[in-house]
Amino acid sequence: MDAFTLMRSFRRIVELGGLAKAAEDLGVSPAGLSKQLRTLEAHLGAVLIQRTTRRMSLTETGQAYFRECVRLLDELDALEASVRQQSQQVGGRLRVNAPVSFALSTLSPLVAEFLLRYPELTLDLTLEDRLLDAVGEGFDVSIRLRAQLQDSSLIARQLGSVRQMLCAAPSYLAQHPPLMSPDELQRHSLLHYSLAEPPGLWPLQGPQGPVSVQWPARATVGNSLVLRDLLVAGLGIGALPSFLTAPALASGALVEVLPEYRFAPRQVFAVYPTSRHLQPKVRAFVDFLAERLPAALAAHS
Repeated sequence: MDAFTLMRSFRRIVELGGLAKAAEDLGVSPAGLSKQLRTLEAHLGAVLIQRTTRRMSLTETGQAYFRECVRLLDELDALEASVRQQSQQVGGRLRVNAPVSFALSTLSPLVAEFLLRYPELTLDLTLEDRLLDAVGEGFDVSIRLRAQLQDSSLIARQLGSVRQMLCAAPSYLAQHPPLMSPDELQRHSLLHYSLAEPPGLWPLQGPQGPVSVQWPARATVGNSLVLRDLLVAGLGIGALPSFLTAPALASGALVEVLPEYRFAPRQVFAVYPTSRHLQPKVRAFVDFLAERLPAALAAHS
């Protein structure tokens, strides 16, 4: 008899509290189940269960073995279920949340392509710049743009990199003092993104090393699209990701300021609840983004 069968029999004896109940549950005779238990103990060279005429109790070794049995058997069951699912068609309802500006500028055409590839799948896409509780709100995948992620119980897969830069409209720069170094930003009108981490702080890397800029802002907004429009209108200087600056730079609506001072790249992560074996719909979506997103981001670099 194979080891996994013996382990499953031992697990049911412990969970149901005795040989008789476990034998009935497994569809075998109590004598046959008792023989399986003896075979397992002989194989391990250890007593797992102390047996008397009235009761059974786990030995210390039996308690440790039971915990590992449960873990290993659950992993085996999950693996087998995952393999079976992989042969099934990707379908069901996929719940995703993503930042508004990133979704509208970069993600939406990819989402359309993904849905065309998997016609049996339905999508529930929530656009929200705030970091939502992926587990508590029932999302399968969350797209997050961060220099780095905080430690969490979630799995994160890096999908690409986004450059961030300081920008202003030519009309603004024509009406204000020349800008040669970060120290001179205190004489300018600054526009901040309220959900940046840390808020109100621009950590830059310059020719001489790191520089931190933290001056009061004329306006603070919680959406990068609004921030871009304020910059294009000539209201000040602000930091924008490359997927929003590229069209504005190409048209001349914005220009990069202090180009020798750079932010650390922001990474695009797909974040999803911890699971050793992903559902096919989640795996398909994350793999698709890993395949297609780098080229989409490169087009904006």
